[in-house]
Amino acid sequence: MALDQSFVGRTYPPTEPYEVGREKIREFAEAVRDANPAYTDAEAAKALGHPDVIAPPTFVFAITFKAAGQVVADPQLGLDYSRVVHGDQRFAYNRPVRAGDRLSVTSTIETIRTMAGNDILDIRGDVHDQDGAHVVTAWTKLVARAAEEA
Repeated sequence: MALDQSFVGRTYPPTEPYEVGREKIREFAEAVRDANPAYTDAEAAKALGHPDVIAPPTFVFAITFKAAGQVVADPQLGLDYSRVVHGDQRFAYNRPVRAGDRLSVTSTIETIRTMAGNDILDIRGDVHDQDGAHVVTAWTKLVARAAEEA
């Protein structure tokens, strides 16, 4: 069953702030094997003009994907998460994520479409810091695969 088009444009409440820590950034950089010193050395980050270490570009995925969970869990939307695969991800930054940021995400359903029986849902996550400044926007594409016919 196709998802309801009336959900396009629906915005969900902002998440509770996520405090970005130096250790989380370091762990993430190690996990993705990115040795950029700006991710682990405050002095290297400061030499580049940042007040503290910065996070790799994909770091913010963890908090925006979690925020998209509000959309996924919306019982009125009726998305069958057991059939969902992650289709795409992209980011547009105003500035890097930094240690000490307290980030909140507001998720909005941008598009819903059906293709070959699959529901495709595009969710935009607008990330703001503790001062309300826009840091980054993340777009997540989820594909709910069509049910197999008996």
